[in-house]
Amino acid sequence: MIIAFDGPAASGKGTLGKKLAAHYGLRHLDTGLLYRAVAKAVLDAGKSPEDQNAALAAALTLDPARFDEAVLKAPAVGEAASIVSAMPQVRAALLAFQREFAAVPPGAVLDGRDIGTVICPGADVKIFVTATPEVRARRRALEFANAGRGMDEAAVLADIKARDDRDMNRAAAPLKQAADAHLLDTTEMDISTAIRAAIDLVEATRAGRGRG
Repeated sequence: MIIAFDGPAASGKGTLGKKLAAHYGLRHLDTGLLYRAVAKAVLDAGKSPEDQNAALAAALTLDPARFDEAVLKAPAVGEAASIVSAMPQVRAALLAFQREFAAVPPGAVLDGRDIGTVICPGADVKIFVTATPEVRARRRALEFANAGRGMDEAAVLADIKARDDRDMNRAAAPLKQAADAHLLDTTEMDISTAIRAAIDLVEATRAGRGRG
């Protein structure tokens, strides 16, 4: 079984991906970390995230086994990741890795921005997770605060809106809800309610398809 979660920044898709992977005994891949790792490699090399050659070179030599999620979740890395992820050649370089990860039995849970539309268009269950920009900014600011990186919520909101605009309007694999994806708006949900709602969507889909 392949479960695809898509959605904008801080919508809750990553947390839901991890929780449902554990619930169903599947592997989980936060595909956003791939682009963050590319961005960090570019920054560490002293290059601009706009440098397409540097970004492609980083994508081709990526080693997911060496990822440090805490470091990759830094605000500057996230901002740079939004830039490199809009590059068609970078997306193409990471496409095979993501598809191969999903294809290993008994399946996987992947979350990102183009899982249900590009990476795994044949996923058994597709869920598009969203929430208002204000709620997402509040969540992200709290996440930064808990990690000891206090940030002004207004600045976080501005960054989220800018990333939304880039992600939805980029030429390569723009962020959008797949035609056959379930919409899950987590604006008014706490995490336990959102997890229950996501599991219910998976179960309803499996029941409709003979529990594949």
